[in-house]
Formats: sequence, C-alpha cells, structure tokens
Amino acid sequence: MPRGREPEGEIALTNAERQARYRARRSEPQPSEPQPSEPQPPVIIKPRRPPRRSRPQRWDDGLAEMFAVQAECAAWFEALPESLRDSATALALQEIIDLDLDAIAAVRPPLGYGRD
Repeated sequence: MPRGREPEGEIALTNAERQARYRARRSEPQPSEPQPSEPQPPVIIKPRRPPRRSRPQRWDDGLAEMFAVQAECAAWFEALPESLRDSATALALQEIIDLDLDAIAAVRPPLGYGRD
C-alpha cells in the first residue's frame, strides 16, 4: 500500500528541508498577483466603540434583563419534578421568583447635567 509521495531525490527530505522549501514557495509572488511598486503600509483597523448610552437607558436594559431572568427561573421552577421541590436549586429559584422587581423598576436614576 503506497504511503504518500515518492521522494524526488534519493532520500526523503528532513522536516527542516521541507519547511525551507515551503517558505521559499510562499515568498515567491504568485503569477496572478500584481507586482507592487513599493511596499504598502499595514492596514490598521480600529475597533468601533459602542454608542454611548445614558444612565436611564442602561438602567432600563438592566431591568429588562432581570425580568427576563426571573421569568426563566419561574419556568424552570415549574418544570422541576416534585421530588426536587425541596432541593437547594428549588429554594434558590423560589427566592429569585419572590424578588419584587416592580419596586426596583419604580426607582428612576437621576438625570445628569443635560446629558440624559
């Protein structure tokens, strides 16, 4: 059963020789690539900053996330079998469900110096 390509010379290349050939092939310009007259500067890509959000917007997003997690915990608690209703997981879920998020939602953060 054949195992790979036949060596081009009398003996197979060593790993270092194979790597040197590979690097030489990679450094040669490809026929389809245009020859640059001078080296191009590297392209610098700056990551975009997320848009600035006001404190009330962040507060509302945080409240929405807490309400979503509370609803997920309620669904998880309802799906628990009766045998697990007294477990530590069930108690933690029940405490999350019992949190009064409406009282937290009633509080509004103060507006700041004309930026909100």
